[in-house]
Order: sequence, then structure tokens, then C-alpha cells
Amino acid sequence: MSGLNTSLGYFSAIVGVSAVGRVLFARWTFLTEFIAAFALAASRLEVDTIAEVGQWAGAIGPDFAVTMLFISLAIHGVVMQGVSGNPSVTLMGLLQKDAGAASVVLRVAAQLLGAYVGLLVAGKYWQMELTDMHMIKNLLMSECSTSLQVPALQGVFAEALGALTFHLVYLIMKNRSQLLQIPIFTVLLTFIAYAGNNYTSGYVNPSLAYAMTFTCPGHTFLVYSLVYWLGPLIGMTLALFLYLGNIPLLFSRNLLYSKKPRVRVPKGKTSEDKSS
Repeated sequence: MSGLNTSLGYFSAIVGVSAVGRVLFARWTFLTEFIAAFALAASRLEVDTIAEVGQWAGAIGPDFAVTMLFISLAIHGVVMQGVSGNPSVTLMGLLQKDAGAASVVLRVAAQLLGAYVGLLVAGKYWQMELTDMHMIKNLLMSECSTSLQVPALQGVFAEALGALTFHLVYLIMKNRSQLLQIPIFTVLLTFIAYAGNNYTSGYVNPSLAYAMTFTCPGHTFLVYSLVYWLGPLIGMTLALFLYLGNIPLLFSRNLLYSKKPRVRVPKGKTSEDKSS
């Protein structure tokens, strides 16, 4: 139980820091994206710790890890409304011509930096060895297990499929109420992570994947990049094409859907016309 209380305290600290940062730096997109990516990475790293060693060191079952993932995603959605912390979402704005190239580059850089800081903070937290679970995690940190459990091509397909699903729902729900968006995105991302657990862990977020598995042995940096960057970008691009029928940055006309021509119905003769 002490391990559970410690993890809950850690999650609370991450949420508190994120909420304060979101309020203080609301006008600086670069900083809010940094905070969002940091919170996602720092929280998910602890969730994975619970899933990996919690049942051995803290008598915490894997079902609790899924519950904590769901709760952390829901709280993150509430605190970081309007901020993605996801490079593929940011790049989709570029393809839609909703954001300039310079702005996109800065935001993606902030997301990667935020995820890296999240990894550093989680590592410092584990080094404190407040519980047996964190002591074991600290020992395993240099030899962390890779999230990529399948060949690279299959991994690209798995991430692309997850990203396609997520971005299609994102586009459909983009202009809907936050009260509707947050629970739907929370359920969807939790499901994608659960379904992809034995494949790629279903991150569908390149910056999050960088913090979670790029530093782990088992595959080269190139393989990780192909799976966790190329996969989500393929899925995102396909989702945008299926939703809009084109890629606004590349094509000016609709390539997939044709607008139905309006049929003009001739007006009937009036009584004045008939009398004449």
C-alpha cells in the first residue's frame, strides 16, 4: 500500500506542476506544448513501472495500471485542454495549412524536449528508491525492456493503424464540446495502448515513444524512428486524406469526394404569365 500511496503522490505532483504551468504560460504555445509532453511522459513512465514490477514488489495487479493510465489521461485532458503534446497532431496542422512551418518546428522541438525532461524527472524519482517497486525499477533503468515486441514492419503497421484511428476520431470531434472530447479520447487512447501492448504499446505519439523506449536496448535508433515516427505520420496522413478527401498543403482540389452538382428546377409559370 505504501508503494501505491507513493505513486499517487507522484501523479499528484505531476498534475499540480502541469496545471500551474498551463495557467502561467497559457499564451506561449511553445511552453504549453513542452508542459503537455512532459506530463504525458512522466505519468506514462510511472504507469509502465506499475505494470512491469508492481505485481512483484507492491502486490499491485496489471488491471490497476490500466486504471491509472485511464485516470491520468482523463486528468491530462482536463488540465491541458487545447494542447496536444503530440508531434503528429502538430504536423497535421501543417498539412491542413492551419500552422506555419516555423511554428510547427518550435512546437515539435518543445514536445521532444518536454518528453526528455519527463524521462529525467522520472529517473530521479526512481533513484530515490522510496519503495521496493522503485528500487527494482531503478536497477532495471539502464536495461529497460523495449516496447517494440514485433518486427519493424509490423510495428510500423501497428502504430499507423492506431494513429489512423486516433486522428480520424480527433478530426471528427475537433469542434465538439470538451465535455464530449475528453472522455472519448481517454477511452480511445487507453484502448489503443491496451490493444498494442504486445506490439508497440500503442503510443501513437512520437515524443512519448522517445521517452518510453528510444533509450532501451533491443533495437537501433533508426528502427525506433521508423516505427514510432513513420508509423504515426502515415496513420495521421491517411486519416486526414480520408476525412477531407485531400491534403490541403499538397493538393488544392478534392481527390476523394466529389461534390454533387445542384440541380436547378425550372420555375413554374405564374398566373400572370398564363393570362398573358
